[in-house]
Amino acid sequence: MLLIVGTIRLSPGTLADARPAMKRMVEGSRAEDGCEEYSYAEDVLDAGLIHVKELWRDREALDRHFVSAHLMQWRAAWAELGIWDRELRAYEVDEPRAI
Repeated sequence: MLLIVGTIRLSPGTLADARPAMKRMVEGSRAEDGCEEYSYAEDVLDAGLIHVKELWRDREALDRHFVSAHLMQWRAAWAELGIWDRELRAYEVDEPRAI
């Protein structure tokens, strides 16, 4: 499995406008074959910082995600939504288990 974690940053004033696009991105991604988990979360201390967490079954599923229509629409909207930074890292992980 692949765990993707990181952040995106947008202008705090554009957050309300970005929410519908973020919702479409999350819903579209969660519907993809091979997506085990996909979420965005606002940082409670740093306005405009969004934490990203994704879990994909395998590299092939993630590669299909990279060419999905909803991802292309999301990326095309970044400038309009004030998204100016993105840092994501991928980690190979075993099956998740409760701790």
